[in-house]
Amino acid sequence: MGTARLPKGKIRVLVADREAIFRLGLKKLFAVEDDLRVVGEAENAADVLSRTETFRPDVAFIHEEIVAESDGNLIASVMEASPQCKVVVTSSSASDDASMRHVRSGAAGVILKSVDPQMFVKCARRVSEGDTWVPKRSVSVMAKMIEARPEHPPRPVDTLTRREKMVISYLMQGWRNREISTHLSISEQTVKNHLRTIYDKVGVSDRLELVLYAIHQRLELPPRPNHRRSTRERLTTLLLISRRDASIVGERIFF
Repeated sequence: MGTARLPKGKIRVLVADREAIFRLGLKKLFAVEDDLRVVGEAENAADVLSRTETFRPDVAFIHEEIVAESDGNLIASVMEASPQCKVVVTSSSASDDASMRHVRSGAAGVILKSVDPQMFVKCARRVSEGDTWVPKRSVSVMAKMIEARPEHPPRPVDTLTRREKMVISYLMQGWRNREISTHLSISEQTVKNHLRTIYDKVGVSDRLELVLYAIHQRLELPPRPNHRRSTRERLTTLLLISRRDASIVGERIFF
């Protein structure tokens, strides 16, 4: 199934909850808003990842029980499948510790299912703009957590996820997007999404610059795939997929 086309400016929403009535309620709630549309529903972690790849939502409301199905890795997996997606964990009674745990795992917010329905509308809009949404009682805890952060922000290379490093590893072998997507069992569009995110994180503009960056920074990458192309094949591929002159690369790129 392809991605549904929505008018520019619409916020695409995914709703994941085991209760069908809750999913239906949010769908009807957002249907009357001009800028919000539910593009997918899910009732377990596997469905969440499948719907995320298919519909690439801007905001995903996921119940904490579904998040727990994947030992807390679901939030990161959703963000890898759709880098622009903001995950909001819905909860029946989230404690401050639970809220902070979800935020540390990458969630853009936590919202109680018992709040006024219009709070979900406000939440969707706020997190889509880059804000964080947490229950009022957790705000002070969040403030303390921010104050406790180190003064120096992490290096761009330290923000790369394992999946992003895997993409870089395959890229350094001269693999094309289609080959990478087949090996990782993801769509070719997801590979492109990963690359755009990587480019933004490390400040490069194309594949060749990324390879040079990886070498210069001595990135610790996951083991490279067993299938290895010849040096000439890898060099030819990079030349074809990059607009820059590769004459400066030399022998250091290809081992």
